Amino acid sequence: MTSPPPQTLRDLAESERIRLLVEGVTDYAIYMLDPDGYVSSWNLGAQRFKGYLPHQIISQHFSVFYTDDDRASGLPARALTIARETGRFESEGWRVRRDGTRFWTSVVIDAIRNDQGVLIGYGKITRDITDRKAAQDALRKSEDQFRRLVQGVTDYAIYMLSPEGVVTNWNQGAERIKGYSSTEAIGMHFSCFYTESDREDGVPTRSLALAAREGRYEQEGWRVRKDGTRFWAHVVVDAIHEQGELVGFAKVTRDVTERKLAAEALERANTALFQAQKMEAIGQLTGGVAHDFNNLLSVVSNSLEVLATRLHEHADVRILDAMRRAVDRGATLTQQLLSFARQQPLKVDTHNLNTVIRGFESVLQRAGNSSVRFDLNLAPQLRLVQVDAARFEAALLNLVVNSRDAMPEGGELIISTVDVDLAEHAVGRLPAGPYVKVSVRDTGSGMPPDVAARAFEPFFTTKAVGKGTGLGLSQVYGFFVQSGGDIALDTSPDHGTTVTAYLPAIAGDAPADADASPDTTVETVLLVDDEPDVMDAAAELLRSIGYAVITASNGPDALELLRRRNDIDILFTDVVMPQGMSGIELARLSLGIAPGVKVVLASGYPLPALKTDFDDLDQFAFINKPYRLADLARKLRA
Repeated sequence: MTSPPPQTLRDLAESERIRLLVEGVTDYAIYMLDPDGYVSSWNLGAQRFKGYLPHQIISQHFSVFYTDDDRASGLPARALTIARETGRFESEGWRVRRDGTRFWTSVVIDAIRNDQGVLIGYGKITRDITDRKAAQDALRKSEDQFRRLVQGVTDYAIYMLSPEGVVTNWNQGAERIKGYSSTEAIGMHFSCFYTESDREDGVPTRSLALAAREGRYEQEGWRVRKDGTRFWAHVVVDAIHEQGELVGFAKVTRDVTERKLAAEALERANTALFQAQKMEAIGQLTGGVAHDFNNLLSVVSNSLEVLATRLHEHADVRILDAMRRAVDRGATLTQQLLSFARQQPLKVDTHNLNTVIRGFESVLQRAGNSSVRFDLNLAPQLRLVQVDAARFEAALLNLVVNSRDAMPEGGELIISTVDVDLAEHAVGRLPAGPYVKVSVRDTGSGMPPDVAARAFEPFFTTKAVGKGTGLGLSQVYGFFVQSGGDIALDTSPDHGTTVTAYLPAIAGDAPADADASPDTTVETVLLVDDEPDVMDAAAELLRSIGYAVITASNGPDALELLRRRNDIDILFTDVVMPQGMSGIELARLSLGIAPGVKVVLASGYPLPALKTDFDDLDQFAFINKPYRLADLARKLRA
């Protein structure tokens, strides 16, 4: 009798095939629980994972696989309850092998019911995913460390952008540098950190486009904080791609304002040093040439004097006169060159520059023209300085004339003074200390940078031939440097020019009253006359008897001086002035503006004749033209 052929898998019953399949799986623990949670079947995978043989675990409660903490918390019972009520329970967690070691599992429990819906047990599938968890934990730890690293950086703003430029995360450095909290910043478009002009020029959009195309974008520029203040930033934008697709940008920003300011300060210092060295070299050359030229002029001048004693014909004398005038012009030129070279002897004395400027105001006003509005803005208190007043006046006049020439269509010219305390090398190479700053500002045409760089060089001029020698500003520069100060130029085309001079204040000197005169016994006379020759002669007469004099050529200008100044003691005015306001009208108006000022009227008409037209003249002193010095002195001091 032959034995039956071996059965194939196809010949086995379906239930038997499933049993063999389940028992043969080794990567999953697949087993059955009865309705109370006791193990009723056990496959090879369960045996491999958990370490129990079938006879050791079947009929044991499945809670034996749980940790003590999980059993104490009732997790096994909750798992069966959820599976029974919902049909399925799924979780991950620690499980315990027979030898007491732990492993991380992925667990699925399915409730199994018969055709009548009665619960007959549970199917439980467990997989050992310890390696995957370890990898995930390592990744999470790495990510946490990286996040803490990025968040802990405070010197750099490090944050992410979406492909459209919206902020998606934000570190502490970004909060410190830009002033926005992460709650405020996340969701904002990064263009809000740019200046308005950069946004209008499309800089934010271009930066992302370049980073997306080239992988990286790097730039320095101004950025704006939450409070509106600006800082100079070094910016790097890196494109982030995943599987070839752009998913965003990493942006790193650093505040390098201090570095930029330091670099600019170094550049300014180098520029100032180069300029000083250049001007020093030119000054030495100029001084040498001027001295040699002066010696040659001395020979020519002395020879002319000898020739003059031997020549008697009229034509010869005219030639000698022309030669003398040429020698005089040459001598003037050498004095200008020596002034630039700081080799002119200075007659230094202690002065309040406000007093010097006010005493010279009438000359400065006449140097302008009617289309230029002239004004003084003198500090109420000013330190004293050691300066040659006459050369200071000449330098100031030079600056006023330059400003006037820069405003052919008219404009505004303001002379101002103020005390300043300078840090080391804040202006040129001046040492730290107290200074008096004098500025002449105009609203003229200004200078381009290349012209401004050479403005103080001798013989450099932009004026037409015959309109200037190019020695005006060089004289001014030489005078202030020789006086221990310096001079600075602030100018740009169509925005005017400000020339600022600095003179060292007397050490330990307290600010002096700007309106105080060095001699408190000297009174100031405001002289008003529309005839320049008459005014100049009268001014000299008044100065000869000890008065300080300021002048005005018409009534409105005189009123403006009375409003602006409080050091005027006497108003001395001509009665008949054809420019809209008589001296008597000026005198009446002065009573309301400066009631403490004494008024003296001068006229060629006798007083009785004037009284027929004006009945209030008795309140003013009167003197007839022409007046003698004695009469003038007696009338003023009465």
